[in-house]
Amino acid sequence: MYLLSLLFILLIANNCFAEETSLGEITVVEDKIIQPTKQTTETVYTGVELTQKGMEISGEKAKSSVYEALNLIPGVNYESADPYNLAGEQGNLRIRGVRGYLGAMTVEGIPNYGGNPIGPRGYLYDIENFNSISLYKGAVPADLGAGVGNRGGAIELKPLWAKDKPEVKFSQSLGSYDYMRSYLRLDTGKTPFDGKFALSYSYTEADKWKGPGETGPRNNFNFNYVQPIGKRFDFKVWGNYNEQEYDKLRPLTYSQTQNLDKNYELDYNSGLKGVPTQDLYFYKYNTSYNKNQDIFASLGVNITDNIKLSLKSYLSDEDATIKDGVTGGSTGARIQERTRDIDRKGLITDISLKKDQFQASAGYHYEASDMEILMHNYGITNKQTLTDQGLGVVGTSGATYLNSPYLKVSGKFKPFNLQAGIKYFSFEDAESQGYITQMVSGKPVLLRAADLDREARTYDIWLPSAGVSYNITSSSEAYASYGRNFIRPYSYVSLVNIYNNNRAKFQKAKVTLDDMFAGYDIEQSDNVDVGLRYKHSFFDINPTIFFSKHKNLLTTVYDPRVSLNYQQNIAEASGYGLDLETNFYVTDKITFFVNPTYNHLTYDKDISYMGNELSTKDKQIVDTPEWLLTTGLMFKYMNFEFIPKMRVLGKRYGDAEHKEEIASYPVFDLRLGYHKEKFHRLKDFSVSLDFDNILDKKYVSVINSGDDAVTGATTYSVGSPFTVKTSLSFVF
Repeated sequence: MYLLSLLFILLIANNCFAEETSLGEITVVEDKIIQPTKQTTETVYTGVELTQKGMEISGEKAKSSVYEALNLIPGVNYESADPYNLAGEQGNLRIRGVRGYLGAMTVEGIPNYGGNPIGPRGYLYDIENFNSISLYKGAVPADLGAGVGNRGGAIELKPLWAKDKPEVKFSQSLGSYDYMRSYLRLDTGKTPFDGKFALSYSYTEADKWKGPGETGPRNNFNFNYVQPIGKRFDFKVWGNYNEQEYDKLRPLTYSQTQNLDKNYELDYNSGLKGVPTQDLYFYKYNTSYNKNQDIFASLGVNITDNIKLSLKSYLSDEDATIKDGVTGGSTGARIQERTRDIDRKGLITDISLKKDQFQASAGYHYEASDMEILMHNYGITNKQTLTDQGLGVVGTSGATYLNSPYLKVSGKFKPFNLQAGIKYFSFEDAESQGYITQMVSGKPVLLRAADLDREARTYDIWLPSAGVSYNITSSSEAYASYGRNFIRPYSYVSLVNIYNNNRAKFQKAKVTLDDMFAGYDIEQSDNVDVGLRYKHSFFDINPTIFFSKHKNLLTTVYDPRVSLNYQQNIAEASGYGLDLETNFYVTDKITFFVNPTYNHLTYDKDISYMGNELSTKDKQIVDTPEWLLTTGLMFKYMNFEFIPKMRVLGKRYGDAEHKEEIASYPVFDLRLGYHKEKFHRLKDFSVSLDFDNILDKKYVSVINSGDDAVTGATTYSVGSPFTVKTSLSFVF
């Protein structure tokens, strides 16, 4: 708080002597990579937006990953095991210490999410098809589709809609480990009926950087259509198809991370050995296949000059098959094959009113989804074959429903801007019938098991939000915001798994699976941001102090009735910290940016585990560094560009008691580029060269764990080594 007060005094004093520059809509020089953002019916900026320039300097590795692009923003930490982010679900995102899969992602407000794991799919899109990416780390606008929740922040992707003039864009990329990516986009321009259409396709593949196998192929199709109808109607359609498969990269144990020189390139086996406990590490037993199809249609109606109506309908389909070799079973090893079949359909309506300095909007979000998440087991024999052991777990099945009305109001009362919103979220979970697998004549047969039944439940929560800003001068603004965020119950498969594996104990204690699910609830967090934005002719600065209070967190507890531990929604945590976004415009050719974050996020109490108290009170949440820094320099000379970047991640821990320490590390990247408009017969021509992890640093990247992980329960993925990528792009 002292730092913020000091900044207020210094910056206000500076205004008495410096030439004033208007904040306006806080849009600044063309090299700005991050800028504040808000929804159209709001008056207070509560989010940040990554511009096209920001997406561009993230480099080749961000082209297939929304999360990678966001790594430039303070408070964001994304780690991946793959240098091209083609191993879609082997990365991990945290926003202010909260896991990214507990957050929301939308395209124009339409939610993207799945199950097992719950949350957004950050690998579905080609980043070239978007105009910008917005992120709300604290208060989330009430009209932004939350899907299953937004405790881990909310991401909004804004499409690059079809252009007014015909255009063809093509890019070809190559890189280390036989990386190859081709991207093509066609814009028709306006037709005689004023409609316009855009279509894109990309193909990507690469070898794994270690061990046998590939990451890819990845095929992505995207289209959008824009059609004005008279002067009052605007019709849009947007669709995306993504299909990708990859052989996984093998994670390490904590003891293996202590000798990275020896274990850095440890990976899955290239062939079978006839030993089940070794063959579970065969690379073809550890794979992932993901297919996602999404489409939405939007109709905008200008009822009057001041009243607008929006109707959006959408369909989403996900099919995935994930294989993992695991210990257990009669031979000490087996293959678990998880399948996801998720179908969602929804409708979002919104009406907004603008009158002088007052704005208001109200809407309703409805969604029906059908999730079938199953786990099938296959035994590994010593003859290099698999035996069908039948269905292991029914994680989720049946239709669920989401209902969420909201209301927002905002106004400008110079020098103040005010806004407030309220959203109600209701999730109707389906009932589920239980089954067990029994071997009959050597074949698996499903039998009904009433103790595995689950009742239908409804979870609901009220979500208020508010914001205020004060224009100190034409170039400085103070602001504060509050918002309550949430995530509906998740992690069903692990709970069902524990019950299945210890069914006799639970039956003896007369504890059913439904009794265990009675302890599930909505996680929630209350978030407050207090900050300042200041723009000078040669620099701008945006410090934000944030506070958070989290409750009903999913945490492992001990049940003395069965002498076992499992998860329930009982824990609480508290956090505070500082995001500091800074840009220095040294000359019109040189821009220096530095974005540090300090984040203190700890459990409020010790955790009860297996009859013992884990010493977790006041300890930093797992995989959450206190210090995080992203910095770089953008230097332009004629049509050339030179962008060195550094990212420093502070010390982290892989367990709740801080017994497994992961050291801090820096990573240095360099991007070289050449860009010229009207190059011979081309509208635009560019060439880039990316050098990632220039010093070939060996480090632990992804920590695979829950926030309450105990010693020995966590696995660790290492970061990729030095890689080189080049890309050529032209537009005509």
